[in-house]
Amino acid sequence: MDIEKIIKSGVLSQEAYPAEELPYRIKLDANENPYPLSPSLKRLIFERLESVSLNRYPAPGSPGLKAAFSRYYGVDEEMVLIGNGSDELIQILMTAVGASSPCSILFPTPTFAMYGISGLNAGHRTVGVPLSDELDLDTEAMCAAIADLQPSLIFLSYPNNPTGRCFDRGGIERILEASSGLVVVDEAYCNFSGKTFLHDLDRWDNLVILRTLSKVGLAALRLGILIGHPSLVHQLNKVRLPYNVNIFSQIVGGLFVEHSEKFLESADRIIADRKWLSDELMSIEGITPYPSDANFILFGCVTGKDEVYAQLIDRGVLIKDFTSPAILRECMRVTVGTTEENREFIETLKDIL
Repeated sequence: MDIEKIIKSGVLSQEAYPAEELPYRIKLDANENPYPLSPSLKRLIFERLESVSLNRYPAPGSPGLKAAFSRYYGVDEEMVLIGNGSDELIQILMTAVGASSPCSILFPTPTFAMYGISGLNAGHRTVGVPLSDELDLDTEAMCAAIADLQPSLIFLSYPNNPTGRCFDRGGIERILEASSGLVVVDEAYCNFSGKTFLHDLDRWDNLVILRTLSKVGLAALRLGILIGHPSLVHQLNKVRLPYNVNIFSQIVGGLFVEHSEKFLESADRIIADRKWLSDELMSIEGITPYPSDANFILFGCVTGKDEVYAQLIDRGVLIKDFTSPAILRECMRVTVGTTEENREFIETLKDIL
């Protein structure tokens, strides 16, 4: 068997997503919420699970969860699609588009890796447009690429991962106006930015919003929410696998809607700790933190970045390192942890330097 004649060229040309596990004392590399659920919320989950029949399939399409999130976001049920994390929703979008061939997928770079990976896996042409030197959208270059390629999908992480800031709103509006394809605004970190395009769905019929519960303390659920116009969601439902969201995620997702204030209490703590962490990084010679609207901070390290990262790993402090593209070559990214984790990270970094 010649495997290269069977597998898509886009799959052959790439490496698997690097989700390696390294030993650690402090884990600040994956933009997770550092705070566990309260005992009272855990009790609620266990009480709900007692009535579950594990020998039965979960409700196809998660109708109860769709209804709950439609109320929570103030949109019609026909506008909501529930997925096994945002990753599956991105994959569903990639599978559904492609009326013209070849199909182009456009996004700024650097950004969330799964846009490019999922596009290649689906056999599409993926095009990254470099950010400006200020790490914002290069709106002129994006609009030029739209005019040239007529992309079926444009992905905009808002705030952007890994740079941390929300792109200029006016630039995104220009892209929405210029595009005849779908523009997906991925708001995974909206609870830390307070910014959203959710209330603009009636202005653009090509606008799609992605949300997730991964950043509010429920990363293990793998639960994502897509909000778009009913005609789009109707077509995407044809691509969605029948039982794509397990019963545990459906139950806990419903509890999130019922008790969202309790689930979101940690967001205010993270925002306050983000300010402290940024100020501390700013005070260290050779370290340059970038402004952040998310639950992480990108920072430059001008002296011996690779050695600094290696020593952090040796001491059990796990953060995210970057080797490319060029704009991030001297950068690392740290998730905002608990107060104690943040202090130990800063003390360890100072000691290394």
